Amino acid sequence: MALNEITRSAILQAVAEYDRIGRDTFLERYGFGPSRSYLLEIDGKEYDSKAIVGAAHGCLSGRGPLGRDEFSGGKDHAAKLLSDLGFEVVVRTAS
Repeated sequence: MALNEITRSAILQAVAEYDRIGRDTFLERYGFGPSRSYLLEIDGKEYDSKAIVGAAHGCLSGRGPLGRDEFSGGKDHAAKLLSDLGFEVVVRTAS
């Protein structure tokens, strides 16, 4: 497993699935909870960043989705990957 193998296209495929089936079903399907700190933002819509990255790994040829315990969603991992791929990542602050 290497997060750096995940492509922008794979992220967009995961986002399309998220939009198609809805947040709750997407999170349940891939075994993730809601993002606590880092959110992927595309066209004004927010997505659970770690869940998107985990699902996107499954969009790669010959790969399956990553589980929540297989990688970190923090600023040095999933959020960094998304930023490096040119996506906007927003930080949710405690209310």
